[in-house]
Amino acid sequence: MTDILFYHLERQPLERVLPSLLEKSLERGWRALVRTPSHERVQAIDEMLWTSAEDGFLPHAMPGEPEAEHEPILITSLTDEPNQPHILFLVDGSVLPDNVTTYERIVLLFDGNDELALSQARMAWKEIRARGLNGTYWQQNDGGRWEKMA
Repeated sequence: MTDILFYHLERQPLERVLPSLLEKSLERGWRALVRTPSHERVQAIDEMLWTSAEDGFLPHAMPGEPEAEHEPILITSLTDEPNQPHILFLVDGSVLPDNVTTYERIVLLFDGNDELALSQARMAWKEIRARGLNGTYWQQNDGGRWEKMA
């Protein structure tokens, strides 16, 4: 069964958390898809991934770029998934896909300091429960480590 993880971002912004989660996904040998609702955010995340990793950048592409389907990380606002991801990262209020079982893991990251983001995450949590799916809720402790809260 697909693991669905909710990451409540309070102590660190998406720009700090997402690259480390993507690095861990690559270490597992997983292909990742990052979905955001807007093309502007796709471009912002693209720029962030060029500079976030210690060795320079995380290998990634956006749809329409040459060989995008072969990249280990694809950033998109579209619903197609040419890189056949093992893990799906949903950011900025992106909604759960209809077929969640095509992934090893789905990670929904939401800003705990944004009321709209909190509301959207609560709705997504209710949706997975209504669909009979299991989710886990993660929050950072004072030391910066992620703890499973539910």
